[in-house]
Amino acid sequence: MSDSALDAAGSSLPLSPPRTAAAPRAQSEARADSAGKEHVIDAMRGFAALLVAYFHCRQVEWVGMQAFHQSVGHAFSLNAIAAYLTFPIAWGSAGVPIFFVISGYCIHRGGALRLAANPAYRLDMGNFWVRRFARIYPVLLAALVLTFALDWFSLHLPPVNHKIREIGLQAFLVNLFSLQGVAGKTFGSNGALWTLSLEVQFYAIYPLLFALRRRIGMTSVLAIVAAINVVSAYVLERHDIQFFTSYWFSWTLGAWIADARARSAPQARLPVWLYALAAAFVALGCAAFHFGQYGAFQLWAIGFAFYLYKALERGNAGRGPAFGMRVLSRLGDFSFSLYLIHLPIFVLLSSLLFRSSLQMSIWPSFGYMLVAVPAAYVFYRLVELPAMKWSASFKPKAALKQA
Repeated sequence: MSDSALDAAGSSLPLSPPRTAAAPRAQSEARADSAGKEHVIDAMRGFAALLVAYFHCRQVEWVGMQAFHQSVGHAFSLNAIAAYLTFPIAWGSAGVPIFFVISGYCIHRGGALRLAANPAYRLDMGNFWVRRFARIYPVLLAALVLTFALDWFSLHLPPVNHKIREIGLQAFLVNLFSLQGVAGKTFGSNGALWTLSLEVQFYAIYPLLFALRRRIGMTSVLAIVAAINVVSAYVLERHDIQFFTSYWFSWTLGAWIADARARSAPQARLPVWLYALAAAFVALGCAAFHFGQYGAFQLWAIGFAFYLYKALERGNAGRGPAFGMRVLSRLGDFSFSLYLIHLPIFVLLSSLLFRSSLQMSIWPSFGYMLVAVPAAYVFYRLVELPAMKWSASFKPKAALKQA
């Protein structure tokens, strides 16, 4: 859920670099600044946003596969066929680990490229945090205000939808300061906000991860984070406390990929069987989902990391992306907005059209998506895009001169 178009790790270059290193250093800066143009990243982000959004859409509008099957049985109709075809969306929460892996990759890749060219490079922590704040918080604040407005309207349409939680000032502040999961619940009907607190916590701790990378290397960092992840899950997750340490491994996997790609030759090719490994871990995650979502989350993250590591080679192929990739890439541009506002829109539509009752027909869920996607694009143009430009305005001048 982080932007790919902006170099999040941008910082001033070391003063007075040697003349012999100037050209490679400038080339590295150019690579860092243009790294956001990888279509596979935007396409994966668009796919993940659609997956999560429609997963929630079915929960809000539809009775669910079990109740539907008990009612319809083996009767075939257009509604039945369409409903059964949505069965894979039962694992729609797999979109969240995709977001986390991509976020780790996008946040670290600029710094990884600069470290590859200059091992003495240091992250400007203050600038990093300012840019992340400018990128995230205007959008988050607008999403919370929109959630309040839509939920307030939904609350006046009884019976009240069960998805709507507290919309008071305390819940608002808990979510504004990214403490949901630790100090309170998500705001109103916007249950998707549980991941945003983790993202902000990832950003807060990233300078430490970057410093460790400089000292001991990213593979060692990944091993340490994996151990922390296991301990955190045992101590916190079983008590329903959601803190970044329990999901840090998935995010650091993305950072590891960025680091590995920065140190590899652009023409290097990886084995095709990485796709098979990706599919195997994704399938294992779907099987593990029956026993609990947390274990499935970790397996999905590993599977998507294998896929991303291999799929990023497409950027070197010299061919334009396929049509489907272009469509998903366009959706990826405003995937953050779609993720942030889809749930309160679905809840309001359900309250308005069906008095919050679950429907036997699957068709309204498609209509809900046709409302949410354009609304998210408008939100992106009005709120998220200005925030991205504001964040970019804090990019260090020295880095801008090298672009």
